This record gives sequence, structure tokens and C-alpha cells, in this order.
Amino acid sequence: MIVRLGYVAMSKVLHNASPSKTMTMTNFNKLADREAALQKLEQIAQINLHNTLRLLKHSVAHDIKVYRFSSKLIPLATHTDLEDWDPMPALRDSFAEVGEYVKSHEMRVSFHPDHFTVLSTPRKEVLINSVHDLHHHVIMLNAMGLNATAKNNIHIGGAYGDKLSAAGRFEDHFLQLSREIQERLTLENDDKTFNAVETLDVCLNLGLPMVMDIHHQWVNNEGEKPWDLWPDILKTWQSELAQTDVQVDKPLAPKIHVSSPRSATNIRSHADGVEVSALLEFLRNIARDTPYLDVMIEAKSKDVALFELMQDLEQFTTEGITILDGASIEILP
Repeated sequence: MIVRLGYVAMSKVLHNASPSKTMTMTNFNKLADREAALQKLEQIAQINLHNTLRLLKHSVAHDIKVYRFSSKLIPLATHTDLEDWDPMPALRDSFAEVGEYVKSHEMRVSFHPDHFTVLSTPRKEVLINSVHDLHHHVIMLNAMGLNATAKNNIHIGGAYGDKLSAAGRFEDHFLQLSREIQERLTLENDDKTFNAVETLDVCLNLGLPMVMDIHHQWVNNEGEKPWDLWPDILKTWQSELAQTDVQVDKPLAPKIHVSSPRSATNIRSHADGVEVSALLEFLRNIARDTPYLDVMIEAKSKDVALFELMQDLEQFTTEGITILDGASIEILP
């Protein structure tokens, strides 16, 4: 099994490279000239996109081909007071440049819209805002010229006192989404509400690819081992929605998230790095049936956690692990 490692949005190595610079609505409203204020937002977005390109180049220099964009590339993009603002004409060239770099280096990229984007909600206004946010993420990916293999990963959302009804609402609301939003989505188990078994059920019902978070599964489960669910999770990655726009001879690899507990008393929060033994146990249990796997590291130390994990993996080169480059390994069953 070939395993590629990636990281989330920020680098702990590059200086002054934040892709998430922003402006609050309070500060926006302090600017008397609204047109000038909108231009300021576009200038900040240009900086974020420039830094994103720097991060992608940094990643490729270290053989990292899996990366998650910041969802805050365009500050205040979905704010209700700015619904008449379209920043894309000013940002078109910058988005296209990012997308061309991704395509030319065959990177796998994604977004993870924030926890306010929930399709299980019973509140109409929350649903409207959630769909608006998902559409915004699709617009950004389209502006990069990326096909539907670039995904937006979300959770089911809240249970609202009745988990079965909430899951049903998610499915109903998903089926009402436009095709361009549907085909960009993946669904992840969470650490408090919808566990991996429940999330997998929804994914199988909808043909939606599932991103297994093995840390979340460890703290929120029904007694199963994470690899017990893997055969059915693999099926979700063979669905029509998973394989949209993928060449027949190059299917989209399944993807997981990995992190480690910060401490024995704070098991849900993420540590700076990743505990190698827990990850290896999972990988060895799925290696026989999984030719390719992409792993998103959600540790606090971002790319540094990836570099340190690769160093830790070097200790196992006599135990069926081959280091392929700076961010990928081959693991024997």
C-alpha cells in the first residue's frame, strides 16, 4: 500500500505565509468608503492566495502532494451584509495560478468548511447559510480550474436531541443540493455526536465517500476497531460521487484523517505531533486491501508534525516499511 501524507493549511516552517489573513466586519464598517473597503478585502484575499501558492511550492519541495486549503482565503466572503459583492473578477488570475500549480504537480487538495456548515439542522436559516457556504467553496475550486476530485469535507452536524431524525434531515437536505455541491462532498465521523458507524450508514445510503478520522473513532465508537469498518468505507470511495471526473485507470484514493490526543485527560484535543504506533497499527490492518491511501495530518504542528512523523517511520524500515520520498511510504500487509 502506498501512503501519502499531507497537512492542513498552515506551515510552521515558512515565515509570514498565512493563507488566512482577515478583516472583521467591525473594522470593515469603520471604513467610510465602502468601495475602498471592498478593495481592501480583495487585497487581503490576494495576499492569502499568494501565500497559498508559497505553501504549495514549499509542500512540493518536500514531496508533499496532499494539502488542505484554508477556508478563509477570501475574508467576509459569505457575510450576509456583503451579498452584493463578487470578489472573483479581481481574484480570477490568482485562483487560476493556484489551480495550475496544483494540476501541474498532481496534488490532491481539499477544503474543510467550518463547524457552522451543517446539513442536519432543523433551522431553515442555518441550512440556507450552510448551503451558501458550500457553494462558496465550490466557486473557489471552480475558479482554480479543479475538477470534482477536489473535495469539501464536512461532518453530519448536530443531533438536536434526536440523532436518527438529524441523520434523516442530513440525507434529505443533501439530496436537495445542486449536483456541483454534491459531487464535491466527503463526510467525516466526529468525536462527540455521529460516530464512524453512524456516519458510514449515511455515506452508504447516499453514495457519499467517507473520510475516516481515526482519532475521532478512538474517542467515539461502538466498540469496533477502525479497520473493522474499512471494507465498507472502501465501497464509498468506489461510488459515483467519489469517482467523479477521475480517469478510469487512476481512481481517487481513499482518505483518512490522523491526529493524537493532547493528553490522557484531554483526549479530544489534538497534540502537536502524531503517535506513530497507533497510525501504523491501522495502516497494517488495511494494507492488504488498499493499494493507495492519502492521510491528512491534523496535528497542531502542521507540516512539522509531518516531517517528524516521517522521521519516526524510518525506525520501521526493517518491519515492512519503505520510505519512498519526503512524504510517502510503502507499507506491506
